[in-house]
Amino acid sequence: MEPAVTGAALAEQAQEGGIHVAIAAERLGTLFGVPVTNALLATWIAVAFLIVLAFVMGRKLKMTPSRFQTVLEQLVEYVYDYVAVTLESRDMARRFFPLLLTIFLFIWVANLMEFIPGVGSLLFHGEPLFRSVNTDLNTPLMLALVSFFVIEITGILAIGVVKYGKKFIQNPIKNPIGFAVGLVELIGELVRVVSLSFRLFGNILAGEVVIAVALYFMPYLLPVPLMMFEIFIGTLQAAVFALLTLFFIKLAITEPHEAH
Repeated sequence: MEPAVTGAALAEQAQEGGIHVAIAAERLGTLFGVPVTNALLATWIAVAFLIVLAFVMGRKLKMTPSRFQTVLEQLVEYVYDYVAVTLESRDMARRFFPLLLTIFLFIWVANLMEFIPGVGSLLFHGEPLFRSVNTDLNTPLMLALVSFFVIEITGILAIGVVKYGKKFIQNPIKNPIGFAVGLVELIGELVRVVSLSFRLFGNILAGEVVIAVALYFMPYLLPVPLMMFEIFIGTLQAAVFALLTLFFIKLAITEPHEAH
């Protein structure tokens, strides 16, 4: 199988006369018996960057804020208020705002990493050392599973097992329509894992392929505008994932009669 490439490596391959893209991430080795892929390595870097950024930003916070800190605080406050209004509870917002913001920041940073020189072009034993994180389906799938379990557990804890179960299970004899609607909602609940993961994975991977094609056919005209557009798409996909998680949490904590 041809080695997968992303980011800057696509430009190099396009100029050399060919484009090779693989879906699966390449295995670089093992750590304590656990396979380590180039996408996993890039994931660790993204996580480390966010940890260091949080530590540095926390150290620089002041009681008398600078202009940058003021703008940042206003932005965070705006998003927090939006979460509180959506969930109709500031207490619920305090619980879920850190999770939602973490999801957004991780996906956003991971998406922007594909434009860093060396991602996809540095080789290790003939394989790319780094790969754009969300072009490996494992990462979007795990994010979707985290979102799914948070949503389901929140719904059960918020309104109780019985009421939450009534959203999906109705007596087919007394209420056949409600039974059919509940069955459809149950299927939709399970399909969310697929839709969340494949939406993120498909958009990011497709963006890289489009840039590769542009580099191959029109290397001096299209790449820069397309890369700017992909930065926008990467930001948008991060926001969409976090917002869908928020809206699904809202649906989960809504009483069955209110949901219908």
